[in-house]
Amino acid sequence: MANSYKPRRPRVGSASKRLTSSSTKSGSGRRYKNKKSVFGKYAVYIWIGIILVAVAYIGLFYYFFVSPYSFRWRAIYGEPEYPEGYNVRGIDISHYQNNIKWEKLRNASLNNDPVRFVIIKATEGSDLFDDDFNDNFFQAKENDFIRGAYHFFIPGVDAAAQANFYLHQVHLVPGDLPPVLDIEKKGKLTKQQLQKDVKKWLDIVEKKYGVKPILYTSYKFKKDYLNEPVFNDYPYWIAHYYINKLEYKGDWVMWQHTDCGKVEGIKGFVDCNIFNGTVKDLEAFTIQDKEEDILEEEIDEY
Repeated sequence: MANSYKPRRPRVGSASKRLTSSSTKSGSGRRYKNKKSVFGKYAVYIWIGIILVAVAYIGLFYYFFVSPYSFRWRAIYGEPEYPEGYNVRGIDISHYQNNIKWEKLRNASLNNDPVRFVIIKATEGSDLFDDDFNDNFFQAKENDFIRGAYHFFIPGVDAAAQANFYLHQVHLVPGDLPPVLDIEKKGKLTKQQLQKDVKKWLDIVEKKYGVKPILYTSYKFKKDYLNEPVFNDYPYWIAHYYINKLEYKGDWVMWQHTDCGKVEGIKGFVDCNIFNGTVKDLEAFTIQDKEEDILEEEIDEY
């Protein structure tokens, strides 16, 4: 019988493939191992860098977002803080403080001092009248508060029209605080245009009542836009929040120190203010009866 056995020849292709595959895996392992060893070599430095970046981020966040407003954060989430060394306190309100319980507010206190004065928003621009002004203005007088009324100035709107609108809506009487101009925005006006318009409003209203209006604005806004000598004669009501000591070095009559105050009779937050003087000083600061002034002058002559 013939031998039918035929030796098998190795399949070069398969072996080659297996060899190539094996070599590739082996090579990958060596490259992975090298990468891992490089990472391990610098791992300490990488983690130190991550920690330093995190610390820097926390520090910057605290500096810019926490520290400047720490008083506000404490007021919102805890008890409001009131600057010490003053005892003549008041609030300012608008329609945002709706449904005021005046019978409770009448006997309310701020930092154990009674609320002495209430300043009420009356007008804005040349055509916006606060919905609650008439009732608030009446109730403040009925409940024995020294009251005032302020106008929110809109830059770019005719200053004379704004002044006349305020005078048409607000009728101050002896015993009320002088009229108040609230100026917080520059709008698209230049510094010179803004100053000219603000002065025009002040002149028109002063002519009507015979007293210099109170100028309300922030510490920074006054320094930037209203720091000219022409404005130095006006009583200054400064808005500077979340500090326990006023940084402004000039003369001032009132300081709005927080917008997160809490007082009985008002639900939610309210702006709180300090008068820079005694109760008698506050009373003397109000609009005086012209007849009484004339009588006093006649008595002095004798």
